[in-house]
Amino acid sequence: MVIAGDFKNGVTFEMDGQVYQVIEFQHVKPGKGAAFVRTKLRNVISGGVTETTFSPTDKWPEAIIERKDMQYSYDDGDLYHFMDTETWEETLVAHDKVPDNFRFVKEEMMCKIISYKGNVFSVEPPTFVELQVTKTDPGFAGNTATNTLKPATLETGAEIRVPLFIDNGEMIRIDTRTGEYLERVKTK
Repeated sequence: MVIAGDFKNGVTFEMDGQVYQVIEFQHVKPGKGAAFVRTKLRNVISGGVTETTFSPTDKWPEAIIERKDMQYSYDDGDLYHFMDTETWEETLVAHDKVPDNFRFVKEEMMCKIISYKGNVFSVEPPTFVELQVTKTDPGFAGNTATNTLKPATLETGAEIRVPLFIDNGEMIRIDTRTGEYLERVKTK
């Protein structure tokens, strides 16, 4: 059981059929009246954030969120297929369960499958990926002084903005959290 008086950042618990994670908490002892705990909670499944106050003695069952590394296999049009590289078991994930930054993931990349009680509710792609630029305007050698960007399509079909000197066929590193170009990858 999780007790409100023992809250710490990152604690997950089940309340009213939903799973919440403590983002912020503050123990308040007013001069008059009973003490309380002011919290900011994130609904782990929907992502919504709420502010709530609790009595320090309130209790809820602890929620164990499982995060498992799995390899992305393929998309059959309806479901994404992931494989556990240790047991060879396959996990199917609906399109609405993956975040927008999944567009940077290509087949055979490792991702974290996030589930609660066996139900997958999200997929976490790698933080940094290296992808090939498949379509962009021709690059301009020596044009590195300005911060001007141009559109580029990557091998996964995702579109981002890259510096003017990037050319078709080049490998680049991308931060999947922001969708931003980081650097050119040196090929050997």
